[in-house]
Amino acid sequence: MAKSLVIVESPAKVKTINKILGKAYKVVSSMGHLIDLPKSTLGIDLENNFKPKLIVIRSKQKLLTKLKKEAKTKTNIYIATDPDREGEAIGWNLANEIGKDKNVYRVSFHEITKEAVLKAFENLREFDSKKIDAQIARRVLDRLVGYQLSPLLWKKVGAGLSAGRVQSVALRLIVERDKAIAAFIPQEYWQVSVDLKKENSEDILNASLDKIAEDKPDLKSQSQTDGIVEEIKGEQFVISDVSEKEIRRNPSPPLITSTLQQAAFNKLGFNTGRTMMMAQQLYEGIDLGDGETIGLITYMRTDSVNIANEAKNRVRKFIEEGYGKEYLPETPNVYKSKKSAQEAHEAIRPSDVFRRPEDIKSFLTDEQYKIYELIWRKFVSCQMTPAVFKQKRISVAAGRFEFSASASSIKFDGHLTLNQDERGKDSEMDLSQFVKDDPLNLIEVKPTQHFTKPPPHFSEATLVRGLEENGIGRPSTYAPIINTLAMRNYVYREKGYFSSTELGTTICDLLVEYFPRIMDFGFTAMMEEHLDLIEEGELDYSKLLNEFYEPFKEELDYATEKIEKVITLFDKNCPLCGKPLAVKWGRNGKFLSCSQFPECKHSEAFPTGIDCPEDGCTGELVERRSRRGATFYGCSCYPKCTFTSRRLPK
Repeated sequence: MAKSLVIVESPAKVKTINKILGKAYKVVSSMGHLIDLPKSTLGIDLENNFKPKLIVIRSKQKLLTKLKKEAKTKTNIYIATDPDREGEAIGWNLANEIGKDKNVYRVSFHEITKEAVLKAFENLREFDSKKIDAQIARRVLDRLVGYQLSPLLWKKVGAGLSAGRVQSVALRLIVERDKAIAAFIPQEYWQVSVDLKKENSEDILNASLDKIAEDKPDLKSQSQTDGIVEEIKGEQFVISDVSEKEIRRNPSPPLITSTLQQAAFNKLGFNTGRTMMMAQQLYEGIDLGDGETIGLITYMRTDSVNIANEAKNRVRKFIEEGYGKEYLPETPNVYKSKKSAQEAHEAIRPSDVFRRPEDIKSFLTDEQYKIYELIWRKFVSCQMTPAVFKQKRISVAAGRFEFSASASSIKFDGHLTLNQDERGKDSEMDLSQFVKDDPLNLIEVKPTQHFTKPPPHFSEATLVRGLEENGIGRPSTYAPIINTLAMRNYVYREKGYFSSTELGTTICDLLVEYFPRIMDFGFTAMMEEHLDLIEEGELDYSKLLNEFYEPFKEELDYATEKIEKVITLFDKNCPLCGKPLAVKWGRNGKFLSCSQFPECKHSEAFPTGIDCPEDGCTGELVERRSRRGATFYGCSCYPKCTFTSRRLPK
């Protein structure tokens, strides 16, 4: 009978770790959080230094009883929850519930391989109280904001809405981008190029106008450009300079959570949730055909680009054996994490670099394979030599005008041997025949009109980058933030890009006006830095909470008194009482409700004013929401008419 109990978070890890440890250990799963703040109340003792009122989650009570029963017969209990703040707190709460009068040890590892797990069990440690304090502070902060702002929105705007310390600032990013796009006024500008050639040659040199009398061209209209074009036609052209240089392009760092999500979106079209699901499966373990499951990648929630020395040595050996010494730098490439990154963590990398994607493809689903290949390639290439490009540039003088043409070709592919999609195309223009002082004949002057473009809408990839650059949230929060914004009908996706809804803009504007600190990017980033300071032992978490809450409570009281209920009347009367209908928002999106609610409880779906296109149907299309938060349009005669469409018919 096993003498030791090992508790992990995910049931997917149980089988893998049990086989590694053997019969002396029994591995069970906590299924994530067992103990947390209550859902129905604030759960924070505001009068007692913000002490959280933790309870056993109702749906997990039977599981906790089972774990206690397992622990009763065991001598040693090993808590092997995830190696981040949340995992530390989950493990600490478990230990306090089931570890009384027992030997309780904390075990952490960043990859689920035999070597890593056994090494972790040889290096047991105490629970990290600073990391736990940082997680408690985060949960309390988020609860204070979310559980007090959300009811305010229910009263002033509509039922089923929510606000959050991080979520609402992320919404502001999208809303402000949409406003910038709407306010954008295109500016006209012109560019000029010329086609030139040498005498007795058929090769065309296309050169762009670089300077006019030592200044950059600034052509704003056709009439201005036409004058320049006519002047250019009267000039003599001669090559004034020919230069060649080598350009070295260094490899990019190994992947972290945010860059994995961005790369998966850009290269594979995966959304953040899908990416993290595949990464979780690869981390927890895959059966590679011998009956044993093994974790294929390191922990996938990380903001550190740090690489373990052993992993560096392995990948250098792999590169030298597989690609040759010319692809191996003299010393390992070192990358610097941002200031707030947890250096105890590692970048996302394969647990064994010698396990090539093509060798294990048959054991993976198509999506698992694509994510593993992406991670593997980025890791190997990050320890390769730079790519070297040869660039040639030609300058052409013509009176007061200067033109230039350039071409580049790859001289040595280096790390790009594994990232061909980042290589770019070699120039098709052959500049080898052109030398300094060559006279050139003008074939054609080519003016082209352009207009400046507005900033693009956020995609999942650029939104994650925006969150990271602004210090909003942390690796584990990016996917949930995006999902929540869509589910709440604050934003919608169209062809992979986000736009804010009318509701999202209304909520954002309201919060910015009455809660400027909470909605400030800099303040949100500062709070994340303060949480990091708590983990580093440089700040007391109760001090942070006290300094945060007093001004927040003042803003909350002021907003509760001053904000008037948002009521937009609709041009239609209630069929029950005859009073005007009002536009309201709820969990399922926009709808119409009697303005006399709660005296009159009539409500109906929001109409679009477009007739249902089904033959013989007299209904009109109304706006609806799917269970996953997507907006669609259905017939008001449902269920008699079941017509639905993702877009309004034209």
